[in-house]
Amino acid sequence: MPSLKNFVDKVIKFRWVIAILIPIITVVMASNLKNLEFEGSYRIWFGEESKILKNYDHFRAVFGNDDAVTIIFTNEDGIFTKEALTSIENITRKLWETHYIARVDSITNYQYVHSDEEYPDEVIIENFIEEPENYTQAQLDKKREIALTQDIIVGKLISKDAKTTMIAARMTPKAGDDPAVSFKLRDAVLEILAPEEKKNGYKFFLAGGPIINTSFIEIAQHDGGIFTPAVIVVAMVLLLLIFRKFSSMIASILVVIFTFLIVLSIQVLLGFKLNNFTANVPVFVVAIGIADAMHLIWIYTMARKKGMDNYTSIHYSVKKNFLAIFLTSLTTSVGFASLGISAVVPIQTLGIATASAAILAFILTILFVPALLAILNPNIKADAKVQAHNNHPFAVWYTHFLQKYAKVILGLSTALFIILSVGIFKANVDSNTVKYFKEKFPFRVAITEIQDKLTGPMAYEIIVDSKENDGIKDPKFLNTVEKFYLELYATFPDVRHIHSLVDVIKVFNDVMDGSKTIPQSQELVAQYLLLYSLSLPQGMEINDKMDIDERLLRVSASLNLVDTSKDLEIINWIEDWWSNTPYSAVVNGQTVMFAHMQHDVTATLINSISLAVVLISIIMLLIFRNWRMLPLFIVPNILPIALVVGVMGWLDIDIDMGVAIAGAIIIGVAVDDTIHFMVKYIEARKRGDSLEDAMKYVMSYAGSAIIFTTIVLSLAFLVFVFSNFNPNYHFGVVTASALIIAVVVDLVALPALLMIIDNKEESRLL
Repeated sequence: MPSLKNFVDKVIKFRWVIAILIPIITVVMASNLKNLEFEGSYRIWFGEESKILKNYDHFRAVFGNDDAVTIIFTNEDGIFTKEALTSIENITRKLWETHYIARVDSITNYQYVHSDEEYPDEVIIENFIEEPENYTQAQLDKKREIALTQDIIVGKLISKDAKTTMIAARMTPKAGDDPAVSFKLRDAVLEILAPEEKKNGYKFFLAGGPIINTSFIEIAQHDGGIFTPAVIVVAMVLLLLIFRKFSSMIASILVVIFTFLIVLSIQVLLGFKLNNFTANVPVFVVAIGIADAMHLIWIYTMARKKGMDNYTSIHYSVKKNFLAIFLTSLTTSVGFASLGISAVVPIQTLGIATASAAILAFILTILFVPALLAILNPNIKADAKVQAHNNHPFAVWYTHFLQKYAKVILGLSTALFIILSVGIFKANVDSNTVKYFKEKFPFRVAITEIQDKLTGPMAYEIIVDSKENDGIKDPKFLNTVEKFYLELYATFPDVRHIHSLVDVIKVFNDVMDGSKTIPQSQELVAQYLLLYSLSLPQGMEINDKMDIDERLLRVSASLNLVDTSKDLEIINWIEDWWSNTPYSAVVNGQTVMFAHMQHDVTATLINSISLAVVLISIIMLLIFRNWRMLPLFIVPNILPIALVVGVMGWLDIDIDMGVAIAGAIIIGVAVDDTIHFMVKYIEARKRGDSLEDAMKYVMSYAGSAIIFTTIVLSLAFLVFVFSNFNPNYHFGVVTASALIIAVVVDLVALPALLMIIDNKEESRLL
């Protein structure tokens, strides 16, 4: 390969230029990282043309913002004490005065509808409790009794035992779209709660849009700031243990540092912000780049031990590795790039960024590592044992072992694959964003507290179309809504609380007519709603419960935290139920948005893997021009994914975005081992080596490097098990497990298969 020899000659000739210029370029580009920003809004998960997002925006345009900060706390003495109610009133009042807050609902400002004791025909609508410090305990006990009869608030603002309460601060339109506003609002709420917590010792729990937005950003910042240095340190230690040379370690580490700094800088220049997935790009780059550098340095080290001088060893290593690391970089890039077809935007950006990083890492590896080795000239002494034996003793033993037990290995591998793969059919996909946080994370703790002590923490906004203007006042329509309540409760126990204007109408009828039912007169319903709306204080209007034409009715349902498969089942049931009436309904809200994203997560897993397999197959076919070899490149790298997903199915572990991402990445990274194995194997067979000698050659020149790179990659990805972000956790576990399985397949099952199908003196594969 004269052109490759000339290339290496030029790298060696201009070694100082390369070794100085690459760091300078990196530093200049990295100066842009001062403008690096994080984003955590729910909108980042959807493209601007997303139908899901457009439907949600339309819902908010009609009914206002459904996003809120929710505060809950429990008082074991009950919330109907002077201390607890005074705290609630103070918090409610201060929240009303807080920027970005449009409305506040609590037990103290609940609009209590009742008749005047002196004039029974007169309806009074007022705050349920004002200035609680002026009440006697007997009066508060009476208020407690009344509150527990109010279906609108029991299981919503107060618990059935009246020990837990919620304060809901609805946000102004689009306030939740800006991450900076989420932080400001969260901090403002914490400042309001601090004196109450200090004074009475209450433990407040926060949930809602701004809290989940800030949680996403803080986890991304934490993971990016902790895991990247941790992975670099782990990689440095492992490289030192493997090569026992500082120069070998520093050459590998510098390549990956330069790569991820340049890639992140390009992201900033293009206007992208980091999210929970792209914040992990440096970790992916470390894993990808080190694999290339390790193979290059491994063969270089073997050449030096054989007695070659520095420059000759560089030529030898590049010659032996160039095709393999080019192909592995290309296939890894294809694996990541296949994520670019995902409808989930953070996955798209991660795929594109990391795909470019894989190619950049190859370019820097092939330039910077040889240049640095040419400058440093590591002191590696010739080893008589290496010179005396063309093949490593372990490679000789291992080859004999494979020859003896090839059929047994294939039989056991097939049986294991069949058993574990059955679990694929038991696997469940879940895209519930609340479950993205580990159970001990503060936001998740708050969700658990709400569900255990008060109500369902998730919300459906059900928009029912009465099919005509003023139709929501029709008693027939309202009775249908009430019937829907009862059947939804009966069918799905996870539904905890449902409310709409129907509840207000029934309360009015109870006060006016002594019957908590829907009146049979549309005129009477209209009077009740008019009286109610005219009596409400500013900011508490009912225009968020219906549209301006009074045709659409908003029904809000609170339900327990369930997986998105259950969400979709309930959503479909609701819409089907209404389709069998003269009316119709659609279910909206943020919970519903992420439930529908389950399809995108599933599509990402299936489509990205399929695309990666097809593209990698085409690349292998173009390079080796032998279709009979394709199964040997593809099957060993699909098996790890199938086995891991199968195990997840058996263990009842949900598939989330982290696992969806892992699929394509495993294909792209795991195929690297197969490529290094097969390139060496084909090289040996083409020059006339017997099957046994070819296998010894492969194990000597690629086997150890494959094992070591797998160790480095697996440990790098396993760092994610310490993340509080479950997709990162699952990604780390799944990827590390699959890569370990992949190396076993490549170094055990694949050689055993070759022992059987390619056992002629002249290779049948070539």
